[in-house]
Amino acid sequence: MLKYDNATFVPSPHCDARPDDAQVSLLVVHNISLPPSQFGTSGIRDLFMGQLNINEHPFYREIAGLRVSAHCVIYRTGEIEQFVPFNQRAWHAGLSTYQGKSRCNDFSIGIELEGTDTLPFTDEQYTALTKLTHFIVKHYPHISLGRIVGHNDIAPGRKTDPGVAFDWARYRKTLINLL
Repeated sequence: MLKYDNATFVPSPHCDARPDDAQVSLLVVHNISLPPSQFGTSGIRDLFMGQLNINEHPFYREIAGLRVSAHCVIYRTGEIEQFVPFNQRAWHAGLSTYQGKSRCNDFSIGIELEGTDTLPFTDEQYTALTKLTHFIVKHYPHISLGRIVGHNDIAPGRKTDPGVAFDWARYRKTLINLL
């Protein structure tokens, strides 16, 4: 069970084994906030744990029953929670395709940033994401810089995250310097 030492592990029930022939070779960056555009709530954790209280916010009724997760969430403070060990399949990508290969959950790692498409992410999030990516790439050498994408890249027209506020140039430059 591969976990990141700098994360708090909160095991989600929304995961399963990867196919036997799956080779982890893609990192997918997402954003999420629950309720939408609100930060510092328990909404993300509750969703990934299957414990979302639909009476806490009207939006929660719209997503009631969703069974989703990500490998890790990086909060605005830079704190990281890991919900699924990297060697298991998290349910983050949904209907998705990358370079002609569908079912991206089978061969990808999903990292959520607490945020929205349009609000800037924090310095702490970029620092944490860079360090976490470095750890992942060391353990999964088939994930190259060219195989780090946004959710929008694998589900175009359906997803827009991590959004226009995510600074890809900053992230890649810092990551290159670290690698």
